[in-house]
Amino acid sequence: MSPKPRFSRVRSIFPSASREESIRVTEILRKETVGGILLVTFAAIALIWANSPWADSYFAIRDFEIGYEPWHLKLSLGAWAADGLLAIFFFLVGLELKREFVAGDLRKPSTAIVPIVAAVGGVAVPALLYVSVVGTTTSEAHGWAIPTATDIAFAVAVLALIGSHLPSALRIFLLTLAVVDDLIAIGIIAIFYTESIELVPLLLALVAIAVYGAIAQRFRQLFHVRPGAAWLILLPIGFAAWALMHASGIHATIAGVLLGFTIPVLHKKADRSADAGPGLAELFEHRFRPLSAGFAVPVFAFFSAGVAIGGVDGFASALTDPVLIGIVLGLVVGKPIGITVATWLITRIRRINLDPSLRWIDIAGVGILAGIGFTVSLLVAELSFAAGSPHYDHSKVAILTASVVAAAAASILLGIRNRRYRRLVAMP
Repeated sequence: MSPKPRFSRVRSIFPSASREESIRVTEILRKETVGGILLVTFAAIALIWANSPWADSYFAIRDFEIGYEPWHLKLSLGAWAADGLLAIFFFLVGLELKREFVAGDLRKPSTAIVPIVAAVGGVAVPALLYVSVVGTTTSEAHGWAIPTATDIAFAVAVLALIGSHLPSALRIFLLTLAVVDDLIAIGIIAIFYTESIELVPLLLALVAIAVYGAIAQRFRQLFHVRPGAAWLILLPIGFAAWALMHASGIHATIAGVLLGFTIPVLHKKADRSADAGPGLAELFEHRFRPLSAGFAVPVFAFFSAGVAIGGVDGFASALTDPVLIGIVLGLVVGKPIGITVATWLITRIRRINLDPSLRWIDIAGVGILAGIGFTVSLLVAELSFAAGSPHYDHSKVAILTASVVAAAAASILLGIRNRRYRRLVAMP
């Protein structure tokens, strides 16, 4: 079989995937795969340790407090992971969001509208399913946002492991959907999970973020050529913004997103040329993603996933909790229904079409995969219920259970689709 017909056949299957976009998606998949494996590994270690004879040592480490009390920063290690380390993850989310809005798929409404609407459907339907199970007037209703989130690292890791021949358009659809899902989750945390706001720390935090952005914009070339400058100049200002945001009562991870938004995506017009290289946002993403995927998110998962289930009897008891039922239904059933139905509805509008390389069964598979709600769902669970309450533990058991079920179901369906696409590529 000659190379020419083979290349022609691949292009006919994936007509809309540009070479540059395919390379970018492949690089993201490679990075997120490692991060997803580490995330699952650390979460599994925590879950086993928390249910072992040495469980007391795990909870002692998680609840150990450290920090400076006058600044309201004497926090447990678990809180430092949720409020501090996860801010690094959200900083990367901010960078990715800005890049998509300025120079990526979200820049073009015609390209962005389908995954954006799909993401909205993937948030609304799980929330409605959850509320229909627990009711609107009970304390359990506080957890309505838990099944709305998608864990991009975990989901992309699964897709990378089983989707070697899936269309590039499907991978781009998942990444764009997950980015928009993250943006919605950020808004939910900021609006619905902030009990009170201290105006002075909030204003000072916004000033610090503005200073951070002004310096990043003014000296972008310096940070481009000298990696250490960002650590010496921007990091202290970023930490001050994070601490002030924490003191204001708004969840401190929001500071990470806002700081990411301030980083320039493109070079200044005077500096642009054919060989100018990536913008500062892309460069920061390349530099800091290993820190997020290789350390921050796995450590958060380690401190958040350690739930004392209580053996078979404890798990059986958790199965009767409406919170667990609502979360599992929301993630495993609500996500694929919401994403698939919303995508179908938006494509009924004239001139808005599904990518020609995709099939509806592929969209359903991505919808199932989006039911992996690990990182952000665990964070929302911690914000929804008081630590030590049954709902607090049961919600985490539900997230872990639903994520495993969604990953397994998506692997089966997308694995079948992957084999089909592989056969198509191999055809003469």
